[in-house]
Amino acid sequence: MRIIELFSKRQAMLRGEAPDVFVYDKLPQELRVQIVHILRDYLGNEDDIHRDENMVSGAYEFIVDSLCREYGLFKLPSAKDYGKRDYMSELFNFVLNEKNVERVLDAVELACRVIDVHSREWRYRHRQDADEEATAGLEELNVRFQRQGFGYRFEGGDVVRIDSELVHAEIVKPALTLLHAARYQGAEAEFHHAHEHYRHGRMKEALADCLKSLESVMKSIADARNWKRDQGATAKPLIDLMFERQLIPTFWTQHFSALRAMLESGVPTARNRLGGHGQGSAVVDVPPHYVAFALHQTAAAIVFLATAEAELA
Repeated sequence: MRIIELFSKRQAMLRGEAPDVFVYDKLPQELRVQIVHILRDYLGNEDDIHRDENMVSGAYEFIVDSLCREYGLFKLPSAKDYGKRDYMSELFNFVLNEKNVERVLDAVELACRVIDVHSREWRYRHRQDADEEATAGLEELNVRFQRQGFGYRFEGGDVVRIDSELVHAEIVKPALTLLHAARYQGAEAEFHHAHEHYRHGRMKEALADCLKSLESVMKSIADARNWKRDQGATAKPLIDLMFERQLIPTFWTQHFSALRAMLESGVPTARNRLGGHGQGSAVVDVPPHYVAFALHQTAAAIVFLATAEAELA
């Protein structure tokens, strides 16, 4: 990870000048430039592009073409007329100049996915330490985001919004790790969708996918244990089944009564009241902090349920 602790940076941190509140709608120019440095170092630079096996050039072309297709464009808005199409410069100029922060994050997310998957292969840039390099690049990006107080991280293949470093490290990240198991594939996709909706301001959809993910985890646990359940079971009967089968042991019932209340009246109720049904004549505005709380509740419940199931005899 190529981060040098410069004297000026150390002094700023000692003076307490490090940001303690995350921002989401402003991307500092300094951070944009740092992102470009990271992409050049870990996705590939001009020398890599001119190698015989042109995987790096193809990676840049894939990222730019994917963005253009999704935005309904032939070239990214920042593209310069160099004659021959220069996909690397087109991407870098987009990151440096695009005013829509979410679109910049689209580009960062696609580039990070290439780094996370393809650049780990030796044949991508013929580097023996390719896997370690990719990990270092993604770690650097997250550190740069954190130090700039930019409230996002690249985690589990997606750029996700975070509201607290502690909550993310202790709850959300463990949940993403547990959901990566094959048996939780459906729940993992739904949890990622919930974060994606949240990042784009689609609060009701985020709540709905929170519940879907929680239900899918409980269904996966029941199926793995051959516990009989209705195919269309919703949150409450699934939660009842978890207690009936002593996923939470009976001698801990009193101790976990608060958890049961949270599972029954927290995420499901939030979704039912705010996201899952008709809203009538008045538009229901779901506050972002409410959805953040629901996301964290869901993550905590997933970690508990998956860990408890793994420890069952």
